[in-house]
Amino acid sequence: MTAKPIFELLTQDSREKIIQQSFSLLEEQGVDVNSPKALKCLVQAGCTADGIRVKIPRKLVKSSIESAPSVIKIYDRNGIEAMDLGKQNTYFGPGPTCPNFFDAYTGERRKAVKNDASLTALLTDALPNIDFAMSLCMIGDKTKELADIHEIDAMMRNTTKPLVGWAFNARNLQIIIDMCAVAAGGLETLQEKPFIIIYSEPTTPFVHSKDALEKLMLLAENNIPCVYTPGMIMGATAPVTVAGALSVGLCECLTGLVLSQAVRKGAPFIGGAPGGPMDMKTMQHSYGAPEWVLLHSASVEVFHALDIPVFTAAGASDSKTVDAQSAAEAMLQIIGALGTGGNLIHDVGFMDLGMTGSPLHLVMCDELIGMARRMMEGVPVDEDHLAREVIEDVGPGGNFLSEEHTFEFFREEIWNPSLMDRHTYGDWQKAGSKTMTDRAQDKMLELLQTHRPKPLPDAVLKKLEQLVEAAEQDFTGNPL
Repeated sequence: MTAKPIFELLTQDSREKIIQQSFSLLEEQGVDVNSPKALKCLVQAGCTADGIRVKIPRKLVKSSIESAPSVIKIYDRNGIEAMDLGKQNTYFGPGPTCPNFFDAYTGERRKAVKNDASLTALLTDALPNIDFAMSLCMIGDKTKELADIHEIDAMMRNTTKPLVGWAFNARNLQIIIDMCAVAAGGLETLQEKPFIIIYSEPTTPFVHSKDALEKLMLLAENNIPCVYTPGMIMGATAPVTVAGALSVGLCECLTGLVLSQAVRKGAPFIGGAPGGPMDMKTMQHSYGAPEWVLLHSASVEVFHALDIPVFTAAGASDSKTVDAQSAAEAMLQIIGALGTGGNLIHDVGFMDLGMTGSPLHLVMCDELIGMARRMMEGVPVDEDHLAREVIEDVGPGGNFLSEEHTFEFFREEIWNPSLMDRHTYGDWQKAGSKTMTDRAQDKMLELLQTHRPKPLPDAVLKKLEQLVEAAEQDFTGNPL
């Protein structure tokens, strides 16, 4: 077996201290639960409540961890297995909810529109190292309260890869489930082979909103995978220390886990405690800081110790343009995610402190992920790879270029870039003296022009149109 590079930021003792502190906080301090339905369910499961403050006994937390699946299989839109979430399996995709977007054709930073979600999904479909789709945006040119529904509609039409989405509330989520069931051929088929994962989020520190909890419960009832993770800001909504922030985030995530298992034992649940530091000079939440990587990587290690599939992030940058800063920050995160074995890794293509989605950065990160994945494959050492026979055949002063062994192994042994330049200086000049950013732009435009995802059947498209239109009409008559 090939030994692969791994990171280990926390000792077993350190992981246990963080876990036990979280158990103690849940049991002794508790959390605020702002949904009467969720509150009732938690009390019936064995929690105690004083108003909205709920305390969760560690025995219940442990039993919930045991009942949750340690591996979750996710399929593509066609019912083919695409992701095996758990263990050290890693999959990358874009992130959600950026209010701004860098236009793919002009580079202009502007408000995001529905077509940006469509464009991101198309690029996701085409890029080999992007494994699932998120929208990279918060749609701003449709009814704002239905942006989540329009996002799923846009993505489903433009990629067959798995989708990770979100919803404003349980009412919108039910429509999204109905849309996905139409594409899958029915709710039972969707439950058997889910191609959608929905993200919900508590409010750090220790607050769980009505919408967040009721979305979680609806997903558990329907046996559809849910990500329930906070977004801590170290030094602002969570302690400034990585260990302290992680213990807070773990409490919040485990509250969701307990509720999901109380609703449906064995409900598919994806955890995590991601976040990043508050930059004390700018008072901004930094996505590119090394502490962001430390927190995400440590979170992965803790959730691996609990044997829960883990949601984390990589491929983001604080930079305002695709440049050396964006590449350096993204690559550090990608290596961290692969080294710790994060499972569902989102935010590829995030820029500008998480405020702007960049399809160009997404394309560049696809190359970086491919490069990092090659490094993380490690070095196999066996008879074929030691190459003793060919070494003796060539002997002193010979060369290996024409050897059959070279022809047999060079494709798997030497990673072949699609964007990085390895030509001579003269050949680089003849090709236009283009930077990697230039080449990424060329590749992006070519993919947008030539790639055509497998379309949905006409009957499914018509039903999706009807569901979206019905949501619009219902909202007009019954706004939230």
